[in-house]
Amino acid sequence: MDFNEKLVTLRKQKGWTQEELAKELYVSRTAVSKWESGRGFPGIESLRAIAKLFSVSVDELLSGEELITAAKSEAKEKSAAIIFGLFDCMVGLLMFLPFFGERSGEEILSVSLINLTDVSQFIKTVYIGFIVLSALFGIVQLALQNSENGFFRKNKFIVSLALSVAGLFIFIISTQPYAGAFLLFMLIIKLFAAFKMR
Repeated sequence: MDFNEKLVTLRKQKGWTQEELAKELYVSRTAVSKWESGRGFPGIESLRAIAKLFSVSVDELLSGEELITAAKSEAKEKSAAIIFGLFDCMVGLLMFLPFFGERSGEEILSVSLINLTDVSQFIKTVYIGFIVLSALFGIVQLALQNSENGFFRKNKFIVSLALSVAGLFIFIISTQPYAGAFLLFMLIIKLFAAFKMR
């Protein structure tokens, strides 16, 4: 019996719908539907959660070939998590790199955020707040990349992308194109990593 058939059997033994199983595993109903139809395969962490939920071992759920597929899927997810975490940490470089424009007489100088004086204190606080939040989230992603918390695993990429888009919006609206371009470059790499992960 293949994994998808075993999953359907275990779910029906509990009397659960796909939606109820998805809630228990902190995944979408679409993911459960793909797993049960054989069109997709869960990662290692999801397999562990399924095994724990149904009180069976991972070995009982999988054949040898299915285990290799799961390991490959898990490796892709971990690679993407490292890329997202590192890029979110790298947003902290905006504090020190000369990506901010400051008017000095008739010239516009490139300065770091620390040396920026040409903006209001409120705007500078928004910049610093965004940078600190992004860097802290990157550290959390790297520290918790092996976390079994389904909610965090499901939403970490969405939060990371949302932070990048918000930062891009902040810097473009406040006419800081170099900082915006820096974030746009990171966002493109994150989107590419997310695409390769699928």
